[in-house]
Amino acid sequence: MTNKYRKKPLIIEAIQLTRNFFEQALEFVPEKNRCNWGSGEFAEDACYIEIVTLEGTMEAHEGDYIIKGIKGEFYPCQEDIFNLTYEKVQEQ
Repeated sequence: MTNKYRKKPLIIEAIQLTRNFFEQALEFVPEKNRCNWGSGEFAEDACYIEIVTLEGTMEAHEGDYIIKGIKGEFYPCQEDIFNLTYEKVQEQ
């Protein structure tokens, strides 16, 4: 028999990786948590950041979100999954 679980509500920090916010994404992810990155000037050039995660090195590509977890860890999340999982919090 299996049980059902609900994800505990928590607030995370995240930024969407885009060419317009590439520098802000680099500032968001500390140097120790990234090992390679690039942002070309043209649509066919790659826009990505390689992030050192708890599960190994993962790539965030243009449109992906970069999430700062509850223990300060960083990891990429595809936009569609991010939008199904998280909703924006209105700051007070």
